[in-house]
This record gives sequence, structure tokens and C-alpha cells, in this order.
Amino acid sequence: MNSGRVFKRALITGIKGSGGSYLREYIEENHHEVEVYGIHRGNCDLEYYREVYKILDDTKPDVIFHLASNADVRASFDYPGEVLRNNIVGTCNLFEAIKNLKLDPIIQHCSTSEVYGQVDPKNVPITEDCHIKPVSPYAISKTAQDFLAQTYYRSYGLKIIITRMFAYINPRRTNLFASSFANQIVRIEKGLQKELTYGNLDSVRTLIDVRDAMRAYWEAAKYCEPGEIYNIGGTSVMNVGDFLRELIRLAKAAIPTRLDKNLLRPTDVTLQIPNTDKFYEATGFIQKYNLKESMEFLLNYFRVNSDNI
Repeated sequence: MNSGRVFKRALITGIKGSGGSYLREYIEENHHEVEVYGIHRGNCDLEYYREVYKILDDTKPDVIFHLASNADVRASFDYPGEVLRNNIVGTCNLFEAIKNLKLDPIIQHCSTSEVYGQVDPKNVPITEDCHIKPVSPYAISKTAQDFLAQTYYRSYGLKIIITRMFAYINPRRTNLFASSFANQIVRIEKGLQKELTYGNLDSVRTLIDVRDAMRAYWEAAKYCEPGEIYNIGGTSVMNVGDFLRELIRLAKAAIPTRLDKNLLRPTDVTLQIPNTDKFYEATGFIQKYNLKESMEFLLNYFRVNSDNI
């Protein structure tokens, strides 16, 4: 494999978010030669084109990681307009500013497996050419982002790589099922909560550690081809209920559980197993963390931080 692209100035949208913050840490700890800049609500609102234009003009990055999105699937059913506007308009403004400034960065557009929707079991593992059938307003917004990315690549030559991340373990994103379970377990351990509540336990997922996931984003920008789509996901396959049972085994107290129907979605995606051959062949990527290590990482994070969450 060749040595890949060399970057000097990286821009992360959503740099203070649950994924962007880990990506920033990964780059700063492992690629000291790279200057890291970021877009967050405190310095730029992606919904305002002039603000986006200015920060890109000031930083002139040679690689952009577009992570910024409202990614709460459950909440998107309650506030669809807000999620659609934020995710679609922000992405359009980013691509427009790059085009109008005549910048030429590699753009790593971070999409999601949610765009595939509920896939027929005969099409599992899911490949990148699987039909898109989003079932939530969030997934619709990400589908629109994907189509915008493809349009700006084909029409204007923007060097956009699309990655579709499958389920990952990320303690800083508390609306993920894994993080919710871990946080509740730790609160029960500390006597702050009596029982753990859950929604749908039947969904089947592969899981990857956020630290591996963010390193995968870097590898995608370095090695993958603009105009192409790449699935990224873990190798551990289990349903949500089995994950909860394994997490409870690592708990330091008895954990009573109860179904909360308010946590169920109007429609849910229950089978998300990716074919990641295309990404692995392009990058030679190897996961560092196994599932048990990721679970311990998750629980230990909340054992330190749960009082503040």
C-alpha cells in the first residue's frame, strides 16, 4: 500500500461534539505535524453561509472532516424540521463555501448506516450499493447530505469521500443505546437510580469502538477515493439485548431492568450488519479494541463522569 495523502491543516466540523472531540484528540496525539481547526456552535453556525465562508477562508484546510449533524434519531421524530434544516442546510453551506472559495481539500463526509433503513435479510451484510430506504427524519437528512455530496463531486469536482458508519461505542454521545445503558448501570452502582430502563432489545448490530472509528475516518481521508462510498463498522455482531446482558456482567451491583415504551421509536432499523470489504481493502485498517475492552472503556468513563451527566 502507498503512503497515502499528506495533510497539514485539518478542519473538523462539530469538533466539540461526541465524535469530533475524539477525532481531534486522535489527530493531535498521533499526527503532530497537522494543525487542527474546528467548527462548533461557539465560533460558527453552519446554517449561516457567511460564517462558514469566513472560517474556511481563514483556515484554508487541505482536509475537512464533516461530522457536524444533529444525530438524535429518536428526537428527530419529535422535531423533524429542526433536524432536517440543521443537517441539510449546514452541509450545503459547507460545500458551497468550498466551491466558491476555490479550495481543493479532501472532504471526508461522515454519513451513517441509518440511510439504508430496514434492509431485507437477503441483502445482509449490507454493501455500499444497497438501496437507500431511510425510516426516520434523521436518516432522511443524512440521505440528503449524501446526495449533496455526490452532486458536488460530480458537478463541481469537490473531492468528497463518503463514509457510512455503523453502530459505534461512544461514551460522549449519551443518546446511543450503549452509552445510555452504561450511564444507568453506573448510576445504579452509585445508588442514584433504582432500575435500568430500555427500549427495543431485538435490533442486531455490529459495534466498533469510537477510538477505532475516528482513526478509521483519518484512514479514509488518507487512502480512500473521492466520489466513492465506504461502509465502516465493527466485527462484533450481537443484538442490543445481548449487549445489555454482557454490560451488566461487568457491573459492580445488581442491575434491575424494565421496558420503557417511551423509548421505542415509531419505526426502527433492526438489522444493521455491514460488508466493510471495500474500506478495509482501501486502507488496510485493523481494529485495536475488542468488545470487552470497549465495554470497560464505556463503563469507566461513566464511573468518572456520571455525576456531571
